[in-house]
Amino acid sequence: MSASVATRRALAALLAAGALIGAASLPAVADDHRRDHRGQGSSLAIGEVQNDSRGRGNRALNDEWVEVRNSGRHSVELRGFTLTDQQGNRYRFDGLRLAGRSSVKVHTGQGRDTGRNVYQGRRHQIWDERDTATLRDNRGNVIDTESWNRRGHRHGH
Repeated sequence: MSASVATRRALAALLAAGALIGAASLPAVADDHRRDHRGQGSSLAIGEVQNDSRGRGNRALNDEWVEVRNSGRHSVELRGFTLTDQQGNRYRFDGLRLAGRSSVKVHTGQGRDTGRNVYQGRRHQIWDERDTATLRDNRGNVIDTESWNRRGHRHGH
């Protein structure tokens, strides 16, 4: 075998090995990107909770809300994400892109959705004096959970 054939074979083997190493590292990079809004490294979390709305009607219902925060630098598309309580009441986000380092309040009552406030359109209170809010991604994975009791003590999970 000539030197040039051996050199070409060695070079081909080297390039193939480099391609395999590069391909093997791609899933890890993609996985790190997904952690922007999932798991321990999540940039999304349940923020403040206002469950003590007094009064009647839509105004009182809109005084009841749960905040979802994005502490990351990048925006996150919330389409298909859900916010639920212990009784199974569910709000499904529909096409909201939450900017980096910002938050949105999910109000119980009715109103016009904006980038900072969205409305469930309910006619009755959802968040009880003892309750748990759970934020899930569009695949049903739990992003964050926040519980509280009647004394206002909160504890996240």
